[in-house]
Formats: sequence, C-alpha cells, structure tokens
Amino acid sequence: MLTSPLTPTATSPLTIINDDMREVDNVIAQRLTSGVPLVAQISQYIIAAGGKRLRPALLLLICGALGYRQHHRFSMAAVVELIHTATLLHDDVVDASTLRRGRATANQTFGNPASVLVGDFLHSRSFQMMVETGKMRVMEVLSEATNVIAEGEVLQLMNMHDASLDEAGYLQVIRSKTAKLFEASARLGAILAESPPEIEEACAIYGQALGTAFQIIDDVLDYDGDTLEMGKNLGDDLREGKSTLPLIVAMQRGTPEQAAIVRHAIEEGSTDRLDDVVAIVRSTGALEAARTAAFAEARRAMTAAEQLPKGDYSASLLQLAAQLLERRA
Repeated sequence: MLTSPLTPTATSPLTIINDDMREVDNVIAQRLTSGVPLVAQISQYIIAAGGKRLRPALLLLICGALGYRQHHRFSMAAVVELIHTATLLHDDVVDASTLRRGRATANQTFGNPASVLVGDFLHSRSFQMMVETGKMRVMEVLSEATNVIAEGEVLQLMNMHDASLDEAGYLQVIRSKTAKLFEASARLGAILAESPPEIEEACAIYGQALGTAFQIIDDVLDYDGDTLEMGKNLGDDLREGKSTLPLIVAMQRGTPEQAAIVRHAIEEGSTDRLDDVVAIVRSTGALEAARTAAFAEARRAMTAAEQLPKGDYSASLLQLAAQLLERRA
C-alpha cells in the first residue's frame, strides 16, 4: 500500500508545463527542416507518434522549480527529445522491432538504412542546437550522456540471450541506456538556472532515480500489460533475449523446472512458451518484487526533489515520481 507522500492524484503533474511543452514542439518542428525530403519525413514520422516526452518535461519542471524562465529551456528540452528520438530509431533497428507507440516503427516503414541515417541526423542536429547556449557545461553533460547511452546499448547487446545476468548487471544497463538521459535532462535544468553544485547534484539524482524506476516499470509491463495500452507487442523483450528484472527474479524464486523454462526462453529468444513464462513470472511474485525495486527508486527521487525550493513545480516533481508507479503504458 502506498503511503500518503507517494499517493498519486488524478491531476497530471505535467499540466503545469503544458504551455512550455507546446513551445518545445514548435522548436522541434522548426529544427527538423532539411533539404533532404526523406530526412524530414522520417523525423516527423517518429516525432508525430507522440510519447510521454518525460525527458524534456523533466528539464522544464526543474527549470520551473529553480526559477529559470529564459528561452534556452525550450531549445534544450528539444535537444534531449531529439537525442531520445535518435536512440529510438537506432534501438528499433537493433531490436528488429515492428511496433512502437501503437504503430509501425520507422524501420518497418522506411527500412533500416534510412532509420539509422536519420537517427544520425537527429544526433548531429541536437549538437548544433546545444552549442547555441554558449555554455561549455551543457555540451559537457550532453556529450557525456550520449556516450554513456551508446555504451549502454552495446552492453545490452553483449547481454542478449544471457540468462546468467544478475540484478546488478541489469541495473548497470538501464542506468546507462535509459536513466542517463533522464539524469542529464534534470542536471541541465539546474545548469541553465546556474544552481549551486549541491542542487545540481540533487537534480541529477532525481533524474537518474526516476529514469531507473521508469525502465523497471516498463519491463514489468512487458509481462503485465496490454498491447493496445502499451503500443508495443507483449513479449518483445523475451523475443530479443533480454534478461530483465522480472525474469531474473522469476529464475531466482522459481522451481528448478520453472527456472529452466525461463532460462531457455531467454537463451533462445523464443516466445513459443510465452504463456508459461508469464505464468511463472506472476506466480513467483517477480512482478511485485520488481515494482518494489521501482518503489525504492521513486523514493530516492522524491528525497532528492525535497531539496529543491518548495512550490508548484517541485510538488509536480514529487507527484511525477508517485504517478510513475501507477503507469500502465
């Protein structure tokens, strides 16, 4: 049972930045122009698919909490969304994904070569934009983040079909591949606001913890979600041979026979016995254990957010961490 500080409310914590997000969308639309029609077409295709836009939202909420209202917040929020979009294009090619956000992936629609190259374009365009702030610290944080993300992608590739991956190895991957851009987005808000080091670090901790919780819940939903709600195929992680936290816990807690079924599915990247794997994950309490791990990360995020100035924006940051635990898609 969630205690009161983590009890979500019906109101979205992102409502407070609705107007700011529209400005970010305008910036993205302006900066995706290209003399090469296919570049603009694919870029617009994946951006138009929508999504939660949590990374730019996080940057905007931090800026609001720290009183930074200058226009660079829009361009930097656009930058982190472009970087994220580029990683999605590359991810879907590597994973041979066919469905994202409820519709065909760009690689399914336009082909792998075009998706990879347009992902490269989004990366290079984002670096063009970050230079415009004139802040070396901004470039340092984002260049380091993109490097860590790339390392995380390679690390995940190395761990494919490895049923011996433990929780520490799993966390190393998701903190590099997913949580790092959350961390960078939050840190950028503090940098733009010229906050003292301790506040910048608190923002970075919030972002990393939130991103980690987000990915754990995402992995839970691969065995406890709905295709229509999630906009992706259930069992995709298993098909790709990914050993995620629900599977790791299920192998630890299950009988030798149950562990063998899950291990074989990971090693072979097989969904032939997906129903059995889902039943094992659920019966062993693996989903509850993974949600508990996400709960701990949400708590860590909230502790960090409590160091920020009190106000509507910092309250939204606290609420965002709470509502993350209730996501179904």
